[in-house]
Amino acid sequence: MSYVILGLGLVLVVEGLVFALAPSRLDEVVELIRSIPPETRRLIGLGAVAVGTALVWLARSLGA
Repeated sequence: MSYVILGLGLVLVVEGLVFALAPSRLDEVVELIRSIPPETRRLIGLGAVAVGTALVWLARSLGA
């Protein structure tokens, strides 16, 4: 359970940095994302899930 809390905390730190350091660029990024077709966004999301899962698996196997 502590890994879940750690992961959520790290996500919030990274997301918070985007809002704190470049709030005006965020509008441009949202427009860019809107211009990408939904199927491509889905593939990017699935790729991110796969890479994230692999990184978590790697970190757990290195730490154990």
